[in-house]
Amino acid sequence: MAAQYKKKLIEVAIPLEAINAASAREKSIRHGHPSTLHLWWARRPLAACRAVLFAQLVDDPSSRVDELMAGPKLRAQAEAELPARLAAWENSKASAQGAAANAPEPTLEDVVVEIERKRLFAIIEDLVKWENSTNEEVLERARAEIRRSCGGELPPVYDPFSGGGSIPLEAQRLGLPAYGSDLNPVAVMIGKAMIEIPSKFKDMPPIHPGIKERSFYRNAEGLAEDVKYYGEWMREKAWERIGHLYPQVDLPKEYGGGKATVIAWIWARTVPSPDPAFANVQVPLISSFMLSSKKGKETWIEPIADRGTKTITYRVRRGGTKSELEAAALGTTAGKRQAFRCIMSDAAIPYDHIRSAGKTGKMGQELIAIVAERKGGRAYLAPSADHKKAALSAVPDWKPETELPENPRDFKTPNYGLNTFGDLFTSRQLVALNTFCDLISETRDQIKADAVTARRIGIGEPLAAGGSEALAYAEAVSVFFAFGISKMTDYHSTITSWHHGREIIRNAFGRQALPMTWDFTEANPFSHSTGNWGNCVEWGFKTLDQLQLAAPGRIVQQDAQSASYPAGTVISTDPPYYDNIGYADLSDYFYAWMRRSLRNTYPELFGVLATPKFEELVATPYRHGTKERAEAFFLEGMGKAIQGMSEQSSAEFPTAIYYAFKQSEIDQEGISSTGWATFLQAVVEAGYAVVGTWPMRTEMANRMIASGTNALANSVVLVCRKKEAFADTITRAEFIRALKRELPPAIAELQAANIAPADMPQSAIGPGMGVFSRYNAVLEADDSPMTVKTALQLINAELDEFLGGIQGEFDADTRFAITWFEQNGMGKGDYGVADNLARARGIAVESVKHAGIVESAAGKVRLLKRDELDPDWAPEEDGHLTVWECLQHLVRLHEKDGITHDTALLMRRIDDKADAVKDLAYCLYDICSNKRKDAKEATPYNALIADWTELTREAATIEDIRGDGQTSMSF
Repeated sequence: MAAQYKKKLIEVAIPLEAINAASAREKSIRHGHPSTLHLWWARRPLAACRAVLFAQLVDDPSSRVDELMAGPKLRAQAEAELPARLAAWENSKASAQGAAANAPEPTLEDVVVEIERKRLFAIIEDLVKWENSTNEEVLERARAEIRRSCGGELPPVYDPFSGGGSIPLEAQRLGLPAYGSDLNPVAVMIGKAMIEIPSKFKDMPPIHPGIKERSFYRNAEGLAEDVKYYGEWMREKAWERIGHLYPQVDLPKEYGGGKATVIAWIWARTVPSPDPAFANVQVPLISSFMLSSKKGKETWIEPIADRGTKTITYRVRRGGTKSELEAAALGTTAGKRQAFRCIMSDAAIPYDHIRSAGKTGKMGQELIAIVAERKGGRAYLAPSADHKKAALSAVPDWKPETELPENPRDFKTPNYGLNTFGDLFTSRQLVALNTFCDLISETRDQIKADAVTARRIGIGEPLAAGGSEALAYAEAVSVFFAFGISKMTDYHSTITSWHHGREIIRNAFGRQALPMTWDFTEANPFSHSTGNWGNCVEWGFKTLDQLQLAAPGRIVQQDAQSASYPAGTVISTDPPYYDNIGYADLSDYFYAWMRRSLRNTYPELFGVLATPKFEELVATPYRHGTKERAEAFFLEGMGKAIQGMSEQSSAEFPTAIYYAFKQSEIDQEGISSTGWATFLQAVVEAGYAVVGTWPMRTEMANRMIASGTNALANSVVLVCRKKEAFADTITRAEFIRALKRELPPAIAELQAANIAPADMPQSAIGPGMGVFSRYNAVLEADDSPMTVKTALQLINAELDEFLGGIQGEFDADTRFAITWFEQNGMGKGDYGVADNLARARGIAVESVKHAGIVESAAGKVRLLKRDELDPDWAPEEDGHLTVWECLQHLVRLHEKDGITHDTALLMRRIDDKADAVKDLAYCLYDICSNKRKDAKEATPYNALIADWTELTREAATIEDIRGDGQTSMSF
């Protein structure tokens, strides 16, 4: 494709390790992080979005070589560095090992480009750090680079699938006009609350009474202060109305006596006993009786079943025997087939019995424990009749009536008679949520009156009509109370449960689904613990306090298939991922409450009873009838949406499209999975050529998410350019020849950039699809167009061939070890087979044994494990040095110590074999992952490459490689 544009940084190289590290770290940031304002599923880390946007807009140095060469300072630096680069190139070429051996001779222009690229990388490495997200000096440095590359006039950035708002938020932070749209009203409100509303009231002081004197307020700090003040006002009003429903508890002497505020009431669902003798007894369904499993502080609920009176009571126990604690941990569960056991008769309670009880209205609930807050930790108490009475006395006047979807993968409660979203809340929870909803209008009136007084302004137009005076400001503040209520619902429902390991309440959405819970918690909105109103509002004002409003922003409700974009738009977007997440179905949980709170503020956005479903671009079979229809719907709709991007976006900038894999999808189908291939097919058919793919660590790898059936793994950022209108058509054979010509050097470059082996298949898609997608079509033997799925399989085969071909460059002993490992792993094999393998490589088994790679005895041969290697091994003293040994010793130290002086020292000492060692790590990772399916053995090779850059940097600083003042490395 004859490009008429300047290449951008993202099309050539980015500091992937730094971006991934910052993205992973960001997942643990809580207070002040915009993601804490409101839950949205699979939102991209801000660090990744920030870096991608910068790299989309900033010119790659290779596109302005003449300009760079004209800079005397940069040229002089390059001239000083060139001799060392040439010497390193000569050494790599002379070693005839590794991908670097085929690298072209570096020129002065190459060095200039590399120096400039490193400068841009340094900007990104600073930019992605969370602590720099509010650092104006760092942000302005990035903005200046963007302005220079864009000729001073900044293009608008648009995300037509704005979701949680990460991309437009980061565009705004970088000083770019930020636009976004989404079909889902909950997503639209998240975007408005972060991007549109705060910028409307930028740099304004608060209006609440009793403001402390302050010279100025930046960005949304004034708005944040008012949210905090009036949120506390709402809490006081709510306590006056419903405080009696949340009584304190009397602490026994062992906890110091006195009164204490309850953190949580723990309830168990109950069903009639299946035993006819106890058919009128409601027996509990409890997943665990444990309240605290912390060692030395074990606390649990002991049920006491009295068969004579047919009653069940509960008391709290501390400590206990091993068998008692093990039994408590099991609750009343009895394995998957039997589900639960009856606590009265020990009879099995099968799921069919539970489902029948739920659907016929015979499922109840019983208070089984109370958790209170006190100095020094939690207080665990037996249930109280008064507390149960207080809970059951609540009578709500409204609850959501929206039906739960018939989606068996993600919604389990309809199986048990909980059919509406309102059914997922207790009466007390409904009363509390309704009370805070009702208070929003009163609070809004109070803010409006205070704004008129404080700012001496008129009432003005509503917020949705573009107003900016008293009414609009009052509505703006109240938006964040609606978010507080919505956030409360994540902790105030019967889907929440008690986490006995951490001694806190689990929220409803531990993953992107609504499971059935058996023992659940009721939080206290007036406590100082999880789910309290103050905390739910605090997430909002802390987010506001950290926003950087460097440009205006606007988020609207719009279907991506018919979206219209501003002139000269840059597209950076995070679309839905095939069938991974049913956003509309899940967000109805929040929508009902948000609609109740904000319908008068945004009547058009909340004019319908539930979120739009029909146009949602998700391939859900339960909605479309069959898997094939769902796939066709997704492909057609996504094709229209991406075609709109291609036709309306600026030709000067590449488009960035995120795609996230499900881990199960990768495990089962690899990189040619149905979802991925379908998505790529839509991209290619829409008129884009894929010019790059960057794998990013954008998902939190914690156990709860990873255990979900639809948990997301890594994301890939597709870099796309508009395809030439006169693109050629080629045959399958021509495509394969082009792949064999172009993919190996591209893979070598990726290796040189230390792309982790685990990410290599996804990274290789970029140059591979670059070949495939630049043509109008690739024709099969029967003249049918090749599918993307087939192209992906051919790309992956070429990658395997390349990694396999690397083996021919290693020493004979290492090549023997690779083949032996591929066939036997670390297990034993027959000497005769080993002898044949060795002879085929021109050596004997004794040679490999002499090299210290294998053990040969009693007619059997096996590779030595890393923990069997000589810890005092020195490469400079080894007269039979092999690449295999160098790698295994390096991995051994890295596994044990990580990036330490000793590990870096060893890398320094293996010196000219380093490139070959890295190639071998890629090769062995590929064998472990794709041939032996040995994830445990694959992991250390991947980890070593992931740390390769830092290890190399550390090794370069070491001069005394022997510890005796000597620096010689000739061995």
